[in-house]
Amino acid sequence: MKPKIALVSPGSFIIPSGVSSSVEQVMEELANRIGLSTDCTVYGIRAPGVPGREIRGPVRYLRPSGRKNYLSAVIKSLRRESYDLIQVDNRPRMARAVKKALPGKRVWLALHSLTFVSRRHIGRQELADCFRHVERILVNSRYLEEEIARLVPEAALKLQVLYPGVNTGLFLPRWDGEGARLREEKLRVMGYGGKRIILYAGRLREIKGVHHLLEAMPRLAAQFPDAVLLVVGGAFYGSGRTTGYVRKLHRMARSLPRNVRFVPYVPHERMPEWFRLADVAVVPSPRREAFGLVNVEAMASGVPVVAADSGGMREIILHGETGYLVPVESLSEGIADAVGRLLADQGLARRMGERAAVRVREQFTWEGTAALWLALAGFRL
Repeated sequence: MKPKIALVSPGSFIIPSGVSSSVEQVMEELANRIGLSTDCTVYGIRAPGVPGREIRGPVRYLRPSGRKNYLSAVIKSLRRESYDLIQVDNRPRMARAVKKALPGKRVWLALHSLTFVSRRHIGRQELADCFRHVERILVNSRYLEEEIARLVPEAALKLQVLYPGVNTGLFLPRWDGEGARLREEKLRVMGYGGKRIILYAGRLREIKGVHHLLEAMPRLAAQFPDAVLLVVGGAFYGSGRTTGYVRKLHRMARSLPRNVRFVPYVPHERMPEWFRLADVAVVPSPRREAFGLVNVEAMASGVPVVAADSGGMREIILHGETGYLVPVESLSEGIADAVGRLLADQGLARRMGERAAVRVREQFTWEGTAALWLALAGFRL
């Protein structure tokens, strides 16, 4: 008989969907793999037009309510089932509430970032109490592990790094075979044949550091008049709403109409085609980026990554081998230097991109993530 597992999403976005955050994306990919060896249920919010329960592949999805009474509805449903392990994602208070309601159950907390353990959201004493209630705390990088241990030292023994992965069947390397063919087709459709493509993919928020990349563009455009920066994403998931910061980015780009293009929010399932276009991907987040799926998705696509030397990026990108890490104190200048080096030498960019794709397939696959998760849980494949 297969072990019964419940993965409880934060209740912020519909899962699965093409307009959710990286938390829901990670949960969906993990569930699809561990669901092959377990009886796996994922909990999420209900919304108009979305069924309260459905089966997708090896995973059952239960959506007991909308956002308003989500936690109480989830706990009520959990009590009716006989789960062997319950994992709550990215909400310490929710994990504590689940454990209090079901004291005899194994409860894990999976943290994806520092956001919901920051003082803005929770005090240190309460955070420590939440951690005391869970059996294990999964984190997505050594950086996040170190930060959590610093915040709550007594939780250190419960921490376990579980790196996210990439769907390597979708994120194909751009250099040969099917990946190369799809890339050339996309370039032709967009009219970008012969262009040098720089890619930013992600939310347009100040914390993501997109302005540093735009500050580097005048120098890059002067050096490479055929360079085009594609800024793919928006301020909000699945929404075209703008913010003051987004308007600032557009103002910064006005002097370079031929070299900067903003692409509205793209659903995650369509992102492989955009990553394959790139000659180089830039991840300019100057702080607090625990992991960053865009790093490994770009690398899986055979694209070298230029990123801020901060957070979990140091664990993903091998400086000088699969991309470059840029000091945060001189981010704009460093981005211009590193991107310029790669745009000027296609052979270098290809060697780094090919090494990046190999690294991902060796270190960051969802199959590897699921295998470690099952081993930690004590369940055999």
